[in-house]
Amino acid sequence: MLQTVITNTDKFIASVPKSKRKRYGQFFTNVATANYMASLFHIDLSRHGLCFLDAGAGSGILSIAAIDRLINDGYKGAIHVTCYETDETILPLLKANLDLATSQYNNVSYEIIDKNYITSQAFEQDIFVPQGSNLYDYVIGNPPYMKISKDAHEAMAMPHICHGAPNLYFLFWAMGIHNLKNNQELVYIIPRSWTSGAYFKHFRRYLFNHCVITDIHLFDRRDKVFDCESVLQETMIVKVKKTTEKPNHINITSSSTSDFSDMTCFQAPYETIVNENLSVCLVTNEQDAKVLDQINHFHKTLPEMNMRMQTGIIVDFRNKEVLRDELEDGAYPLLYSQHIKDGRVIWPLGKSGEVIKTSRKGFLQENSDFLLVKRFTSKEEKRRLQCGIYLKKEYSKFIYISTQNKINFIKCDSPCMTYGLYVLLNSSLYDNYYRILNGSTQVNSTEINQMPIPEKQVIEAMGRELMHKELSVSNCNEILHKWIS
Repeated sequence: MLQTVITNTDKFIASVPKSKRKRYGQFFTNVATANYMASLFHIDLSRHGLCFLDAGAGSGILSIAAIDRLINDGYKGAIHVTCYETDETILPLLKANLDLATSQYNNVSYEIIDKNYITSQAFEQDIFVPQGSNLYDYVIGNPPYMKISKDAHEAMAMPHICHGAPNLYFLFWAMGIHNLKNNQELVYIIPRSWTSGAYFKHFRRYLFNHCVITDIHLFDRRDKVFDCESVLQETMIVKVKKTTEKPNHINITSSSTSDFSDMTCFQAPYETIVNENLSVCLVTNEQDAKVLDQINHFHKTLPEMNMRMQTGIIVDFRNKEVLRDELEDGAYPLLYSQHIKDGRVIWPLGKSGEVIKTSRKGFLQENSDFLLVKRFTSKEEKRRLQCGIYLKKEYSKFIYISTQNKINFIKCDSPCMTYGLYVLLNSSLYDNYYRILNGSTQVNSTEINQMPIPEKQVIEAMGRELMHKELSVSNCNEILHKWIS
């Protein structure tokens, strides 16, 4: 039955331009992924009836996979599936596929709701809502992946979990949790972006007030998740249970093939994956877990030391009138990521626009010791954290400098501290930690500010040791290792 649904779906995909489907954030699950997601549920086969929810159901692949799993397990009770779908072009296919299930199995029934899943029902923030007719035993989903404006109807309907311009997928996920019965389970395939960062902070708080994570599946290859769809989104499968009772471990699996044939399995302590800041660290093996344990040995953060990482202040293409190519009276250095060379900031380079002349104080920073960190790197680069030391004494003739917004900066209170923070962020340990914490290529100041770091005296001691050495990763690793127990 599932293979027939997949065949029907492939025909639909071939007949509808991707540009049209993209308007709905619509990408279809393959058969192996659907079967794997359905297999994650712990189902009580002795129950007389089970209700499934599939919001953003598309052609019904996940619903059919869930039905298939129950039938193959010998379940004899009533199976009722509720599907939400608003795309008129796929509604006939969804109905035809669900009709196929009801024609083969007399214990299967379904309902299709062609209303907006988010705006057609009230969203409550209560920790555990009373059991009612709108609650489901299991929720399965591949929600739409699409950014919406902060004043979109969906965002306005769920303001308490939104920050900035949200993505539909986590609104669907939050509503799915709302619709789930207490102590029951939800399985979603979603992007990895929710695991950290300020944009998802309100959602993560809602998630962990209601649920615990029990299972995570990671895909090593971005191009193997949605066959024939050319999707390069970083995605994952996550299973949560609606309870506040945390398990001791989270089951973590990973694969690089679309058929899960090379899947590896690993268990990690719950607190290692879900940290105190409610960020989620995606480890795949014991080495990753060891990295987290080593970093979590420290208990300070940059903001606690009054050295918060910030983003560069000048958007150069919007402020061309203040840019200069060469120094003149009343002008100051404007630092870009290109000025970071082999661990140091080298200025000038003879590039256009690397000088700023302005009387606007908001465009200038007091000349100080800084550690600069590139905000953007490519997937192919070996390191995510790429740092450069800037020392005030080397540019002492300037009262001010400025920074372009494609770099982050940490204002330091001494050269020792600047070198010491370089030891941390240029080490393999912290680079690996950041890759685990954030799957994207952007270095976010919010996440750096949450990372555990040693005491100030320790950082200064590491800095003094590095001052007389080459600014290499190996030297940073050697110095840091002395302070890791």
